[in-house]
Amino acid sequence: MDKSLIQEIILQKIPDAQCSFVGDTCNLKLVVSSSAFKGLSLIEQHKLVLNSLKEKFESGSLHALSLETKSG
Repeated sequence: MDKSLIQEIILQKIPDAQCSFVGDTCNLKLVVSSSAFKGLSLIEQHKLVLNSLKEKFESGSLHALSLETKSG
């Protein structure tokens, strides 16, 4: 899946998200920083990001993603 599409999907849900990617499609790490994460637990932060990508995981177009979130 194209990194720019992943970022676009996340920005629809988290408008101030800063996304950076490390690795390739088979070993992709996404780092997301947003003020929307303030006051949320790490699990809640991850759920916010992953729920925005839920359709892509379900369709199989995105099958693996390592995620790191930071309150920005």
